[in-house]
Amino acid sequence: MSTLATGDFPYIHGFSADEQSRLVRQARMFETALFSHIDYSSATRLLEVGCGVGAQTEILLHRFPQLHVTGVDRSANQLASAERNLAQTAWCSARYTLQQADAADLPFPERSFDAAYLCWVLEHMPSPSRVLSEVRRVLSPGAAVYVTEVLNTSFFLDPYSPHVLRYWMAFNDHQYDSGGDPFIGAKLGNLLLAGGYRDVHTEVKTVHLDNRQPGRRKQMIAFWEEVLLSAADQLIQAGKTDLPTVEGMRSELHAVRNDPNAVFFFAFVQAHASVY
Repeated sequence: MSTLATGDFPYIHGFSADEQSRLVRQARMFETALFSHIDYSSATRLLEVGCGVGAQTEILLHRFPQLHVTGVDRSANQLASAERNLAQTAWCSARYTLQQADAADLPFPERSFDAAYLCWVLEHMPSPSRVLSEVRRVLSPGAAVYVTEVLNTSFFLDPYSPHVLRYWMAFNDHQYDSGGDPFIGAKLGNLLLAGGYRDVHTEVKTVHLDNRQPGRRKQMIAFWEEVLLSAADQLIQAGKTDLPTVEGMRSELHAVRNDPNAVFFFAFVQAHASVY
């Protein structure tokens, strides 16, 4: 196990209790979009890379009752939260294993699993190609892999909100400078092909909210503010932004949230591949 697996690591959203709660709500908000085309019906031993607080783990176990999920994460803090969350759900009992590990150096022998799931994790990895190579190593022939990732250039908000956009650029710059990749969704096809996967397919999924769904639009903008503010302290400390920009962003998001003609748009990419 590498040294990266021994404790918490730089993570743009942090590890606060509020952030852990946000991750659970995020999983539920995006469940329908994420799982609309995911099929693990023929799998029994699934590896979830970057399981975090277990929010996606719970959904996987609910949707696919034949699965046993092994969740790995580098953060002991997140894994402890995952254990608390999953232990509260009776039907998850005895169907999951949580293990602290570095995704670039998985502590499992070859062909240990017949499926893998990665969601919002490669964006935080300094070497996503190494991670995908390791995942392929521990999968058996015929295993299905689903990878979902961000494409942060797609974010659009109306009315025009300059503080939000300045902050968003600082957010992406900080993540990139810290070794992550906020645009990795567009690169999944190339990464999977280079990693030796076959039957690679990608789908662009969109969140487009306007006057047709005013309630969900308001909910999403409020949630988006939480996502952005989770990194505020890090960005200020790194000199990427300042308090007036953060306060300006909050004011603009409040105005957009209450604007009767607001538009929110964001796209992400989901890839599906197989192991031979």
